[in-house]
Amino acid sequence: MRIVREDMGRGKIEIKRIENTTNRQVTFCKRRNGLLKKAYELSILCDAEIALVIFSSRGRLYEYSTNR
Repeated sequence: MRIVREDMGRGKIEIKRIENTTNRQVTFCKRRNGLLKKAYELSILCDAEIALVIFSSRGRLYEYSTNR
């Protein structure tokens, strides 16, 4: 993963496959958790019904849905 610098704020990253397996797994976990959090927040803030399904590269299933 190569970081492209910006003057202010967060740095931008080049979106491409992460070759290092450990780094890829760590990134997947962090981004998965962030995506689940965003889905939860969207359901609360906008009173929306949300369903989210994520499959890891190992075939493991992660899911989130609102209870209404």
